[in-house]
Amino acid sequence: MTELEKLVEAQMRTWTAYSDLWINTTKAMLGEESEPVREPDSGDRRFKHPAWDDNPLFSLIKQSYLVTADAIQTAVAETEGFDETTARKVKFYTRQFVDAMSPTNFLLTNPEVLEATLESKGDNLLKGMQNFIDDIDAESGQLRITMTDRDAFELGRNVATAPGKVVFQNDLLQLLQFEPSTAQTCKQPLLIIPPWINKYYVLDLQPQNSMIKWLVDQGHTVFVVSWVNPDENLAQMDFADYVTEGALASIDAVEEATGASGINLVGYCIGGTLLAATLAYMQETGDTRAASATFFVSLIDFSIPGDLGVFIDEAQLENLENTMSERGYHDGKEMAATFNMLRANDLIWSFYIRNYLLGKEPFPFDLLYWNADSTRLPARMHSTYLRTMYLKNEFREPGGLNVAGIPIDVSAIQTPAYFISTEEDHIAPWEGTYLGAQLLSGPVRFVLGKSGHIAGIINPPEANKYGYYTGPDVDVPSGEWRAGAEQHAGSWWPDWQAWLEQYAGEKIPARQPGNNGRPVIEDAPGSYVKLSF
Repeated sequence: MTELEKLVEAQMRTWTAYSDLWINTTKAMLGEESEPVREPDSGDRRFKHPAWDDNPLFSLIKQSYLVTADAIQTAVAETEGFDETTARKVKFYTRQFVDAMSPTNFLLTNPEVLEATLESKGDNLLKGMQNFIDDIDAESGQLRITMTDRDAFELGRNVATAPGKVVFQNDLLQLLQFEPSTAQTCKQPLLIIPPWINKYYVLDLQPQNSMIKWLVDQGHTVFVVSWVNPDENLAQMDFADYVTEGALASIDAVEEATGASGINLVGYCIGGTLLAATLAYMQETGDTRAASATFFVSLIDFSIPGDLGVFIDEAQLENLENTMSERGYHDGKEMAATFNMLRANDLIWSFYIRNYLLGKEPFPFDLLYWNADSTRLPARMHSTYLRTMYLKNEFREPGGLNVAGIPIDVSAIQTPAYFISTEEDHIAPWEGTYLGAQLLSGPVRFVLGKSGHIAGIINPPEANKYGYYTGPDVDVPSGEWRAGAEQHAGSWWPDWQAWLEQYAGEKIPARQPGNNGRPVIEDAPGSYVKLSF
């Protein structure tokens, strides 16, 4: 089919949809039953107000928008002649435009906002304007949308409350050891390496959804890295330094604190990428202390970078590196804005409507408090990460990264590994994490959870949500694995626990922080996690 034929066919589809829409709207205005021409996707929360369905005018506005949005995005998706990178950018920014033009984002086409305006005699708009002014950053002049009531939370009081101690620290991190809740614990301790793009306490928001508490309750001696929020003094800290001064230093401290010769290691997101680099270095140097490795939504092969790939090309990296060279770091607020664009309807426009059009005050929500608690990234590390992993995808290759002068090879890793990825992850698409799982030489269990990058991981069994898939070995393509996978209800955590038990060792008397080779420095959550700029 020629481009002209495609265009004519697309125009006919759109014209037919509009014709059906006008016919159905006329029927609705005459009181007759009519079927909608377009309905929002099941996960689209923008059109929940009853008027979008019950009022013929607003139903027309909604469906007209959905028809137009579909026509625009289909036309862009079917346009040929773009290279892969350009096509990804065009699709992404087209979606940003389409999301921005939603009728929910405008006073006169949002029935909920119109109702609030009439009921309050415009007071909602005055309050919204004040909220807008308050959200203008005084230093940069940029809009920083407030997502939650930050005064409602305090680290150590009502978030990050799992009892524990800081037992090691250096310029890059504090190491937390959490107090046991059982009389006996597994001999092999568990060390979690979270991402340094955010802070560790997404793993410990509230007791009812705390992964840290749950693991402690299963009888693990749990250690967690709490990364520093860096300033310009760490500008030259490289990715390899995160291996030696971060992961390996933590492994040394865990060994000293417990006397254990084997440690179960866990990496989350970029923490999982770091874990892969660490394991490859340990493999190369004959270090056998890794009993097992677990990767939470972690990319090792960056062939499928997800929507983040839109922001990574030579021109954009040069511009970013110039900015970072002046500061010594990448500002966490800018990183947060990038991530928010990946889910613009949920993380930008919903708050724009609530805060500025409805004039409501931000509500307390622990996850959004954590999401807004952004961290800086050292300039050199961030440049290496984006270039070596995303732009060139060299990390997957033998010698793609040097650690302490030693070329590493992630495909040489023989440590037993558990991969958990999620279906709706736009940051680390599961098809991409699956490629990383296929790289390793040791036994691999790959599990696919439902939901996304955060909700799919922080999914305690008590919530009984989402579900997950287990499948055959990872020696088949991802599509074939998914077709042969078995679905399970509820959380994947018990499946992981059953797998971990193979490498956890026998039960021993519970360890208390500070009772062995590492003295207590301060109480958890520590001081590094409280650093904000």
